Amino acid sequence: MPNDSLWTGSALDDLRRELGDVYDGRTVLVTGADGFMGSHLTDALVELGATVHAFVRATSSGALNNIGHLRDRLKVHFADLTDRTSIDYLVRELKNAPDAPYVFHLGAQAHVGESWHRPYETIMANTIGTLNLLQAIVDWGLELEKFDTAGTSEEYGNVREAVAHHHEFDDAGGLILHERSPLNPKSIYATAKVAADFLTMNYHDAFGVPGVVTRMFNNYGPRQNPRYVTGTIVTQALARESVELGNLEPLRDFCFCTDGVRGHLTVAAHGIPGDVYVYGQGENISMQDWAEMILRIGEEHGFWGSDRRLVSTQSRFRPGASDVLALRVGHEKLTRETGWLPKVSWEEGVLQTIRWYADHRDRWIGRVDWLPTGAPLATP
Repeated sequence: MPNDSLWTGSALDDLRRELGDVYDGRTVLVTGADGFMGSHLTDALVELGATVHAFVRATSSGALNNIGHLRDRLKVHFADLTDRTSIDYLVRELKNAPDAPYVFHLGAQAHVGESWHRPYETIMANTIGTLNLLQAIVDWGLELEKFDTAGTSEEYGNVREAVAHHHEFDDAGGLILHERSPLNPKSIYATAKVAADFLTMNYHDAFGVPGVVTRMFNNYGPRQNPRYVTGTIVTQALARESVELGNLEPLRDFCFCTDGVRGHLTVAAHGIPGDVYVYGQGENISMQDWAEMILRIGEEHGFWGSDRRLVSTQSRFRPGASDVLALRVGHEKLTRETGWLPKVSWEEGVLQTIRWYADHRDRWIGRVDWLPTGAPLATP
């Protein structure tokens, strides 16, 4: 598999200066290592010199979609978070590590829309899977450096009037979400993630597991499942004139995947066990403006023509009143404690993302949810 890692050149040099002394030679476990964010995190850890154990969901093919290029630079464990036996084998092996491992727990069913179609799988993977991993660590007495659970901005949901006074708003009335903002999950995915976050804190309080929670705000970038909003905009624009989305009004805080990886690495390195950290771009943008920016950048760089048009389609709306209206992070705490700041602008991140989808059509053709059966792919 060709190496499409984003950690090259100055980005890798900066990462090594920032975090190389923390992770070089350290034992690390990444669950969900072959997924979107997990694979970029795994890339970074390997380049930082960590001894990486990659936890990948077991399938009959054993295929590695995103970390195949690292196959001889890490150890792959094919297992399942919902299978306690395979978790026990993994944790028992980590007991032989020469140091206290870092655990980055990113393995999950991570699609909001899919959680309505696969509710039981979502709860089992995201909540029971987290419980299995934490309980195995306690049962086997595995001493850890840090246990980082990947949370999500979706846990905040919408503001409830009764607790609006606990939220922070800017001078224009815009919502800013912090670590202690009230939670109000509006999807099965978000509820499962809230449970995983609280389980992490439960095991810290009861058993001393050095858990931290990192709530990420809308990571995007290369390798992301094309059914997520950025991927579906880009792949539709690459293939046809009409770009169909759902509700165009919600506001989101988009954070490029390399900044998201730096967030995880920074929180695990410097975060206080038992605490929660949030990070993202610190700005929000409507779905309509985000899509129009993607279409503009793609046109300017010759990936498609000027005939692409944006369409809001009712079938793509979230069910009932489950849509989350505004997500924007206030990452002052993480920045104050560690110096973390996002480095990649929306324009730069969008261009890198478009380029990846254009260069890797084989990685998303057949995985999209918009292409009618037998429909030809358009050209610019």
